[in-house]
Amino acid sequence: MAAGYAELLRTRHAARLLVGTLIGRLPNATGPLAIVLFTRAEGGSYVLAGVLSAVYGLSNAIGQPLLGRAVDLYGQPRVILPAAVVSALGMTLPAAVGLGPLPVVYAAVAVAGFFTPPLEGGLRALWPSVLKREDRVHAAYALDAVAQEVLFAVGPLLVTTCVAAWSERAALLVVNVFGVLGALSVAVSAPSREWRSAPREAHWLGALQSSGIVVLVASFFFVGAALGSIAVAAVAYADAHGGGMVSSYLLSALGVGALLGGVVYGARQWPGHPENRLLLLVALLAAGYVPLAVTPGVVGMTLLAGLSGISLAPALACAFVVVDRHAPRGTVTEAFSWLVTTIGVGSAVGMTVVGPAVQQGGPAAGFAVAGAGGVAALIVLLSTKRFLSPGGGAAVSGAVRAAAENDRNGAAQPGFRAGHQA
Repeated sequence: MAAGYAELLRTRHAARLLVGTLIGRLPNATGPLAIVLFTRAEGGSYVLAGVLSAVYGLSNAIGQPLLGRAVDLYGQPRVILPAAVVSALGMTLPAAVGLGPLPVVYAAVAVAGFFTPPLEGGLRALWPSVLKREDRVHAAYALDAVAQEVLFAVGPLLVTTCVAAWSERAALLVVNVFGVLGALSVAVSAPSREWRSAPREAHWLGALQSSGIVVLVASFFFVGAALGSIAVAAVAYADAHGGGMVSSYLLSALGVGALLGGVVYGARQWPGHPENRLLLLVALLAAGYVPLAVTPGVVGMTLLAGLSGISLAPALACAFVVVDRHAPRGTVTEAFSWLVTTIGVGSAVGMTVVGPAVQQGGPAAGFAVAGAGGVAALIVLLSTKRFLSPGGGAAVSGAVRAAAENDRNGAAQPGFRAGHQA
């Protein structure tokens, strides 16, 4: 397993792109926390901190697919690096002026969220041209999902370390400097400079003209809602079981489960069509979330949380493959960005819905919302299965074989993409 991942990362440009993308996404992973800490340090209320975080998240959800479309049209360097700089400047303004005047702060946070560069979708668009082989691309999607779990664990730690060493204001600046440096590393790399999206058919819906992409967006909205509700329900469970670090135990167990599941999933090549495999993985995901509503003791609950996370990273990795197979020609970055956005929006909605549920029925009701989200995601896939036809699978393998053949012949690969017209 380790040898397979080591071989993948030894591929020219692979490690640089993965690390650069993770560093560049630090502002996205830490933005809400950094905003809350900064707002409270400046004397703002929790209400203001929550609203500013919501503005950041909403503008980010709007910006990702739009910037992804711009990347497909104009290339990565012309979009990613300028967007990273504008986003960093937007977050720097509150650090410079504090919380006044508030309309300026709201505008600055909205700009920072909207212009967060679509590095996540951009990396997945680059993998086929860098790795050439379908099995390596699938493994890279799994490794990327695992790395995301690590990022969301390490990012908050970096913020709190900056706060302890310097201040909340410094934390805002540091994570955004890292963001620009990561985006710069990706944008000046040869694969990013050479990559070009396939010619696209002009359509205002872009990637959403594919019914398969719409199905994935709808299904993973509910996956996001489940994840958001688990985060809140875990806090309620901790309050009912002595407080302290209990919520951290549950969320860490979920993250460890996702990490282990993703590592194992990406270490081998799975038979069959990814569309069928995605249905199975989402069913396993739902089966993992439903038992959380039993809410046993802390040890049992921690074990259940770990088990519930095992299918998360594999489901995400498989979804990335299916997105690539169903994205309309010339919309691959936008399509990946839509999946990222819908999970984020779903998480925000889940956090909103679970509050009243916990208020009325306690932690068990909160985790029941998570279970309902997993079941709803599965129902969406089952009821729309005909729109996720696996017939396009040859497009991916064919594109990878073509890339490998061109590489052997010494041909340049600026236009390679592993997608097809849905």
